[in-house]
Amino acid sequence: MEDRWLSVDEIAAYLGIKRDTVYKWIADKRMPAHKVGRLWKFRKEEVDEWVRSKSSGKNNAGQDK
Repeated sequence: MEDRWLSVDEIAAYLGIKRDTVYKWIADKRMPAHKVGRLWKFRKEEVDEWVRSKSSGKNNAGQDK
């Protein structure tokens, strides 16, 4: 069953970006993330949907793309 939470390093590798970019996107672009203690965790499905919504030109909650 592929229903596990991904770490910052894992989601960065999955998206092909640097971990610093992940932290920036959490703060600036409202990337879907969940803080568990001091760690950020991600659901792959949520991140996939977020990426699709950004690439399709949708503007979430009035924020800039």
